[in-house]
Amino acid sequence: MHDEADGLVIVAKRDCPTCTLIQPVYGQLAGSGLGLTVISQDDPAFPPGLADVVDDRALARSWALNIETVPTLLRLRGGEEVGRAVGWHRADWEALTGLSDLGPDLPEARPGCGSRSVEPGMAEELAARFGDLPMTSRRIEVVMPEDPHETCFERGWSDGLPVVPPTPARVLRMLQGTRRRPDEVIGDVPPNLAPCTVEKAAINAVMAGCRPEYLPVVLAVIEAALEPAFCMHGLLCTTYFSGPLVIVNGPVARRIGMNAGVNALGQGNRANATIGRALQLVVRNVGGGVPGGIDRATLGTPGKYTFCFAEDESDTEWQTLAAERGFAADASAVTLFAGDGVLGNFDQLSRTPDSLTRSLAMSMQAIGHPKKVQAHDALLVLSPEHYRVYRDAGWSKQRIKDELAAALTRPGQDLVRGAHGVAEGMPAELAGRALTKFRPGGLNVVRAGGEAGLMSAIIGGWAATGERGSELVSKEVGN
Repeated sequence: MHDEADGLVIVAKRDCPTCTLIQPVYGQLAGSGLGLTVISQDDPAFPPGLADVVDDRALARSWALNIETVPTLLRLRGGEEVGRAVGWHRADWEALTGLSDLGPDLPEARPGCGSRSVEPGMAEELAARFGDLPMTSRRIEVVMPEDPHETCFERGWSDGLPVVPPTPARVLRMLQGTRRRPDEVIGDVPPNLAPCTVEKAAINAVMAGCRPEYLPVVLAVIEAALEPAFCMHGLLCTTYFSGPLVIVNGPVARRIGMNAGVNALGQGNRANATIGRALQLVVRNVGGGVPGGIDRATLGTPGKYTFCFAEDESDTEWQTLAAERGFAADASAVTLFAGDGVLGNFDQLSRTPDSLTRSLAMSMQAIGHPKKVQAHDALLVLSPEHYRVYRDAGWSKQRIKDELAAALTRPGQDLVRGAHGVAEGMPAELAGRALTKFRPGGLNVVRAGGEAGLMSAIIGGWAATGERGSELVSKEVGN
């Protein structure tokens, strides 16, 4: 049911050559006795000379009538549409009206123009303004001269950087990135164990600066973070440096333009930056995990703003992290690691895999503390130039990991408390044993980075096993 009376309705705008061309037809229809209403999208004085022109600069009528092109002629009966003609086609207009000889001096047909109601971004704005929205989140009204960006800061929704105000239109646009229902509950977010719906995820993805096509990745990331094995609550509570690190594999990374190359762990790529940030904002705004509250990190790390990158999958001989974890080659997946900051290994001289392995192991010994073992995990991010040393020697990923484990094994007497004049270390009873730095499965390897530079990154991980820490968790990216 529409507000217009029975009869004919024309939706037009002055800024349309076809709408202005057919002005004589408006006069003919107005005098036909059929009842004519003209809805003008951009100028209430257009078309001139007609008594019944509806000012639709707000586009409420155009949105309700689902107008995509102007001019559009509709015929209403009982308040319901019984027919429409799009653009100017004399035969269609005459058939719809039952009149003949409309616009005898006009061309037989002319295409129309796009309706203002379908201009980029307008559909979501109008749906938010006039539609029956599927969203259930509480709305906060911001009135002028209040700055919405400052409001987000004042209400504690920000991670310390400006966020994008999550207007209903922006959230609707974000929700178009997934087929999942807005009210679907993804899981309970610690520490408050508050339910996170797809809609709540979309709101925080907007605030983080995501594009709609990133939303399926964000949803998979949230699902991974809420798995008990990842221990998100413990990761929040620890005084250690760690936060969630996201690694993305598969076609989706290429489709949304993620960076696996130059500066992959740094700034400058929207998808990398905002996907990781969206998770952090969900934890903050849905779960209540705020610094100084449940987040008790002594120092923290800049990675707690966002830490996300794609793995370099350009070498088909390399077993990607997703493949290693059981995903099909054509699948897209995310893997979460409780990561610290980046420790660089700058080795420009090693040209054999044995030398490079020993070199990398020397850097890895420093994770947590050089005398502490099996208290932390690690992620080795091999750059292309370091990887080439292994590839040219025919080493597989598994051999790289096995050889690193051997190189990371040290006599216990060098690691016990007090050894080498350092109080920190392992218990004295382990002095007679050979101790390896990482637990089985605690060292993982991925590829990323630019082509130039003989250096790789080592990222330590929060406490290794059981209830004391976090496990790698992977999820497939859906729709």
